[in-house]
Amino acid sequence: MEKIVFSLKDVHYSYLGKIPALCGINLEIKQGAKVAVIGANGSGKSTLLTILDALLFPDTGSIEAFGRELKESLFGDPDFSRFFRSKVGFVFQNPDIQLFSPTVEEDIIFGPLQLGASFDEVRRRLDKLALSLGIRHLLKRAPHQLSIGEKRKVAIASVLVIQPEILLLDEPTANLDPQTTRDIVDIILNEQASGRTVVIVTHDLHIMQELADTVYVLGSGRNIIRSTSVSEILSDQQFLQDNNLVHIHRHRHQNAVHAHPHLHVEHPLI
Repeated sequence: MEKIVFSLKDVHYSYLGKIPALCGINLEIKQGAKVAVIGANGSGKSTLLTILDALLFPDTGSIEAFGRELKESLFGDPDFSRFFRSKVGFVFQNPDIQLFSPTVEEDIIFGPLQLGASFDEVRRRLDKLALSLGIRHLLKRAPHQLSIGEKRKVAIASVLVIQPEILLLDEPTANLDPQTTRDIVDIILNEQASGRTVVIVTHDLHIMQELADTVYVLGSGRNIIRSTSVSEILSDQQFLQDNNLVHIHRHRHQNAVHAHPHLHVEHPLI
């Protein structure tokens, strides 16, 4: 029987108590699942990940993780907080949120040291990750000296070094060049192959094909309007267009300009 790692029941959340962000979310995520969350801007995708990471808590409804209901008071228990933070890793859309130390090396080792890993063990993990992610040459550099793609890799490394069971990734390939996108996708695929549960928020439908089996679609009402397989979603072009999930391109033909949608799922990553 597959273990359920997250269960959300009728979750509502609003910012400042008056700006709705999530409205009645119901979902279950099983251990080892490969899940994508898509939706137009402002539909609540990032807020959903933040709640899964217990950085925010529902106004109403409930969220359970590892069989326990997550409430803010629960994280006053150092043992549970350490347990949860060692199990769930969150890669933010903006890597500058995660990179705050003087050097890349210090950023990567900060998390596991805080969670109680020995320095020798952390060094071993760092050396292995730096080699596998191709970032060894960045370790002594300051984060502000890095490109956006390099920052993304370092942010991912700072999460993987904790060795979490669950990875939450918010737009990990946004604004990246094709080769760096390929590198990030391969990193995630490798983590999935090791059995990690991966939940990814993305607007890039072509990477969703590679990285997810199940997709949840958030609509303008900030609720889940569809949950199904990735292949079914990608075959429903009208649904994607109706929910602002495809690009609209304009092309000039002689003296007329024509607009039509493109999914961009037929172009393979290099």
